[in-house]
Amino acid sequence: MTYSQTIDYLFARLPMYHRVGASAYKANLDNTIALCNLLDHPQHSFKSIHVAGTNGKGSVSHMLASILQTAGFRTGLYTSPHLKDFRERIRVNGTMIQKSYVTSFIRNHRMDFEKIDPSFFELTVGMAFSYFREQQVDIAVIEVGLGGRLDSTNVITPMLSVITNVSFDHMQFLGNTLEKIAAEKAGIIKPGIPVVIGETQYDSKDLFREKALSGESKFIFADQNFHIKNSRLQEGEHNILVMDIFRSSHLIIKNLSSPLTGIYQLKNIVTVVGICMKLNQLGYDLTPTIIRNGIKNVIRNTGLMGRWQILSRRPLTICDTGHNEGGLREVIHQIDMTPHAHLHFVFGVVNDKHLPPILSLLPKNATYYFCKPDIPRGLDAHELMHQALNAGLKGECYGSVKSALEAANQSAGEKDLIFISGSTFVVAESL
Repeated sequence: MTYSQTIDYLFARLPMYHRVGASAYKANLDNTIALCNLLDHPQHSFKSIHVAGTNGKGSVSHMLASILQTAGFRTGLYTSPHLKDFRERIRVNGTMIQKSYVTSFIRNHRMDFEKIDPSFFELTVGMAFSYFREQQVDIAVIEVGLGGRLDSTNVITPMLSVITNVSFDHMQFLGNTLEKIAAEKAGIIKPGIPVVIGETQYDSKDLFREKALSGESKFIFADQNFHIKNSRLQEGEHNILVMDIFRSSHLIIKNLSSPLTGIYQLKNIVTVVGICMKLNQLGYDLTPTIIRNGIKNVIRNTGLMGRWQILSRRPLTICDTGHNEGGLREVIHQIDMTPHAHLHFVFGVVNDKHLPPILSLLPKNATYYFCKPDIPRGLDAHELMHQALNAGLKGECYGSVKSALEAANQSAGEKDLIFISGSTFVVAESL
């Protein structure tokens, strides 16, 4: 099999949640455990940090990996979904997994894999763990795919667990209250393993505290220990977000700069600083200079895309992967803060998205370009438009993300803003 044939096999043969939805979701760890047994337990061959949360876990994982790389550690990074290239999911020191490894991994184990019948995500987790073992990483940052307790990544015993925050998403699997969703995410907290919680939230803080205490796991809420002052956007050829980091009243990092300019990244940076300080307690030496350089170079070091990413300046065109209620609330707040004459919103979603609370958040004075992401799970653009019009939005539907974006570009004036969001897959197609 060639590499392209191998990727076709993975997409066609294995059920992939991000493409087909619920039919690919496995509500247990049986297949992942069977895969790890088959592969001789690669998850035990490297140190790891486990990162869960409704929003921000991807950004936090990339920033943390960049900091660890900057500190000189050979760093694995496992994230999902990918935007353009399958290999984005598995990186070592920012370099994507080798095509030859993907091909040989499937070729060597294909018959055994088909006996286990894993999902796309389960098999990709096994591949990542095996690759990190072969590459002899010093540490791997492992992002949870969905939830936590039953996520395929939850076969690791990390040195540190991280939960960024809790918001409504994937309620059909995780529960229809924030407490139930938090309980699923708390499933990555393991006895005796320290925990960093990014945000102190009313509906989840007590649950996380009790889970940690019951297993004698030391824990901190990052936002209770660290905070940001003097944040400002410096505009230029490449915009940067600049800030000062404080621990209580003590300045610990001055003029930290981030190429990730979404205002919501301030919360993620507080979480990352909390993680670094906890790692220092575990014997790492992540100095302020290392943290500063790691965050400053996160895009260069890890290839992160799709977070308040500027695609064009005339008209200003921005995409963001925020796609649930919490994530969209953050980006809409920043849209309101971004000078523009009129907003053109290219918008598409998946068919299991609970739309009413999301549609109620969207600006009423924008022009919408409704589209369907090019996956089986995408919601038909006409159905999306019907629900959006009933929610008081106005716009037209288009046959593809590309045609929607072309229409927005034709309609937008030089001082307008084109924003692309709603689904990770809409953003992926716009890139």
